[in-house]
Amino acid sequence: MTARPCFHLAIPVDDVAAARKFYGGVLGLSEGRSAEQWIDWNFYGHQVVTHEVAVHPGPAGHNHVDSHEVPVPHFGAVLSVEDFHDLSEKMKAAGATFVIEPYLRFEGQPGEQWTMFFLDPSGNAMEFKAFADESQIFAK
Repeated sequence: MTARPCFHLAIPVDDVAAARKFYGGVLGLSEGRSAEQWIDWNFYGHQVVTHEVAVHPGPAGHNHVDSHEVPVPHFGAVLSVEDFHDLSEKMKAAGATFVIEPYLRFEGQPGEQWTMFFLDPSGNAMEFKAFADESQIFAK
């Protein structure tokens, strides 16, 4: 555990086996407890649970941020710059379709960050980002 609190997030998926392949196989997350219709994942020290549901609500919409249409809702993690680029290459090698290709957002401004968006097999939007200076996470 880190000094930061651990969050818990449960998300809907339409195929728990596809979630296992993506979260465990592609992202490389370790699997915790599971049952026929759900799996706990160690999401960078946080608990994300994929729950198989009959009806997936899909994305609610998009917001315009830095010349891109950001899918809402979305979730992800703030990684080190090195880990961000490693994950970016891993996703490209896995044939991921990016909603927003990896790029440097807010370049030269407070909060400058690397970011990328992609979807899991059930259409849940994920954002991963990295700051050269983590003190800039909440910079205005």
